Amino acid sequence: MTDKTMTPEDVVGRLRSGMTIGIGGWGSRRKPMALVRALLRSEITDLTVISYGGPDIGMLAAARRIRRLVTAFVTLDSIPLEPHYRAARQRGDFALTEIDEAMFMWGLHAAANRLPFLPVRAGLGSDVMRVNPELRTVTSPYDDGEEFVAVPALRMDAALVHLNRADRRGNGQYLGPDPYFDDLFCQSADAAYVSCDQLVETAELTKDAAPQTLLVARHSVTGVVEAPNGAHFTSCAPDHGRDEAFQRMYAGTPWDEFAGRFLAGAGESDYQRAVQAWHKEQQ
Repeated sequence: MTDKTMTPEDVVGRLRSGMTIGIGGWGSRRKPMALVRALLRSEITDLTVISYGGPDIGMLAAARRIRRLVTAFVTLDSIPLEPHYRAARQRGDFALTEIDEAMFMWGLHAAANRLPFLPVRAGLGSDVMRVNPELRTVTSPYDDGEEFVAVPALRMDAALVHLNRADRRGNGQYLGPDPYFDDLFCQSADAAYVSCDQLVETAELTKDAAPQTLLVARHSVTGVVEAPNGAHFTSCAPDHGRDEAFQRMYAGTPWDEFAGRFLAGAGESDYQRAVQAWHKEQQ
């Protein structure tokens, strides 16, 4: 079997400006932040980003790496609206396609199944259709004649997700309460990269956990990165909760100041050391 282990820098080395990138997780929960930070250390820009957005979007927006965003929301969960995202939107830094959460999900399903679109009821009669005039409707070919929104497939050049555990072959496991559609992100992309808190042997994945926790299968994964605490400051239950103190600081700190202290290092280990130093200062 192929060993698919990589470093965050290896992953980013396979990405290019102008790509469409999907980012898994949900809000400020289990985001592949180590991979996002590696992306921010690169020169890659002009991205179309697809995400149930959290600080991944806030950081990429603040760094002006996004050309178009496709999302259902951008939130820090305990802080309702991601402030760096809000500032970028107010500046008009990028185009926005904002759709209903269910529409987003079915766009992922369409892409994962290599369909051009899927019909959904969500969005009809709402301003989603007004603010997204490119959306189309379709009529059922059967006797009911019902009208649906034709949600286009959310195809991606690459997907980035974070899971609790993975093996070297690309099988990924979540241990928390929610899969957050990370499997669909991987299946919707031409290449998928999984970071994980712990890299383990394949047999360990099912030793103490139910088979359905094996969310991501190796056939849909291009590379695996072991990144302990790699979802920080978002949660990665049950391994760790959200770092609320750090998140509040992030939300209230000017971007250049935050990036200068926490993102200017050469790699992920520099970020983790900077976070530890900040926490010691708060004691």
